[in-house]
Amino acid sequence: MLHGGPGLPDYLGDVAAMVADLAPVYRYDQRGTGRSPWRGRHSLARHVDDLAELLDAWDVSKAVLIGHSYGTDLASRFCLAHRDRVAAMLLMCGPFVGDWRSGNRAERDRRMSAAQQERLRVLEELPDRTEEQEVELLTLAWFTDHADPERGWHWAAQGARRRRPVNWTMNGELGREGRADPLDTHLAELRACLPARTELLGGADDPRPVSALESLALRLDLPLTGIEGAGHEPWLEQPDAVRAHLRRFVQGTVGA
Repeated sequence: MLHGGPGLPDYLGDVAAMVADLAPVYRYDQRGTGRSPWRGRHSLARHVDDLAELLDAWDVSKAVLIGHSYGTDLASRFCLAHRDRVAAMLLMCGPFVGDWRSGNRAERDRRMSAAQQERLRVLEELPDRTEEQEVELLTLAWFTDHADPERGWHWAAQGARRRRPVNWTMNGELGREGRADPLDTHLAELRACLPARTELLGGADDPRPVSALESLALRLDLPLTGIEGAGHEPWLEQPDAVRAHLRRFVQGTVGA
């Protein structure tokens, strides 16, 4: 399981528990996050190599990859480099290609008050933040990820304290590289090397436009399932629907 970010530690424990009785589940903190310390420049190629080295260490010749958010981009780039090591792939809430950022910004602004938007801007511009300011910034940045704003605030506040520390350097370096070498330019190659069992899963109320996932599904000729009443972390708002989908996907792969 490949968590998102980039720059966050692993947070997919609840998702892993949904399928842990069906097959061994491997999770890890990506380089520079959580219990994976690292000093130095981050690159997408290095993170792809990390996953290959981990699979070697776990003695896993082929894996079912389940990526979330940025983890879907990492899974896709791993598939491009190591197609023979990917048995199946479930891409959850990503990857987003094309001009999706403008729609995402507009929807986030719509879900926030003017005061919240201004407060987030002020916090983002601070050269240094206290612990409480960092928690406040992350809560403001994340609560709009959810379909239900009240529950979304609660989940965002929890995540702001648990998914720490955020490696902002990693986030910036991988973000810049991703924009310089977007996955968009590799879609024809990716379509040719995808395993037969590859699916897209997204929250219908994710502020990132669902139309971007629909466009990707067409370009890659993949099935896309939208979870109604869920945002960017659909297992929080619709756990039963996500559990059923994941179990069907994993059972269909490991039982084949």
